[in-house]
Amino acid sequence: MNKLALYYRLVRLDKPIGTLLLLWPTLCALWMASNGHPDPMLVLIFSLGTLLMRSAGCAINDYADQDFDKYVKRTAQRPITSGRISGKEALAIAGLLAIVSFCLILPLNTLTRQLSVAAVIIAASYPYFKRFFAIPQAYLGIAFGFGMPMAFAAIQNRVPPVAWLLLLGNVFWAVAYDTAYAMVDRDDDLKIGIKTSAITFGRYDVAAIMLCYAAHLGLLLVCGQMLDMGWYYLGGIVVAAVIAGYHYTLIRTRERNACFYAFRHNNWLGAAVFAGVLLDYALR
Repeated sequence: MNKLALYYRLVRLDKPIGTLLLLWPTLCALWMASNGHPDPMLVLIFSLGTLLMRSAGCAINDYADQDFDKYVKRTAQRPITSGRISGKEALAIAGLLAIVSFCLILPLNTLTRQLSVAAVIIAASYPYFKRFFAIPQAYLGIAFGFGMPMAFAAIQNRVPPVAWLLLLGNVFWAVAYDTAYAMVDRDDDLKIGIKTSAITFGRYDVAAIMLCYAAHLGLLLVCGQMLDMGWYYLGGIVVAAVIAGYHYTLIRTRERNACFYAFRHNNWLGAAVFAGVLLDYALR
């Protein structure tokens, strides 16, 4: 039972915020690709796949970062770093979760399966981007948003331009919320040499976060126009903009707990956008 509890923590089932940040964009894409009527089985497959792949990604991330995490106060007691489970166990768990996730999409078309391979490669390589890439959060945004082109592929058997624009918008959103997250660990990351957007942006970190929110919401407006979305969709984006403004009040002092709260609160920003999509299609 103690091992199971450690595995539970390894894949962050005790911290569902990461899964939610992947799930909201994926659900938006499913509704948009199907003109508001996604197959319930597809919704189930993508929801479970999101949970499984996020969990696998966490295990790979902890394996890759085990020699760095011990120098960061927030991560020093993670199961691998603290020595309570081995790196081989973490890789085995990640592999098992990835296999189960792939099995879920086997009934879907070839294009979706091909994109899933790319999604796995991106998710597995993300932890290593922090070694050399100045803004690894942008790469994270691709990993967290890759369910969007996959959703269009599963429903339309193609990936139209609007799907790639949605993915680009998700990259900006990920840079925004994960920069706030990185601000929590900035001092530790500077000591150990990890690259993060919080370090790269420096004293312009808050301004960069707000610009990324603006780019994210602006691209959502463009996508909405391409898909003939209506006032409810616009209302969801307005609510999301208000939430982004609230986040500014949290991060402007750069206080650690407030920055971490702003990161977690992005769940509501994603939920607001999805609520707008859902209502717009439901009330036509």
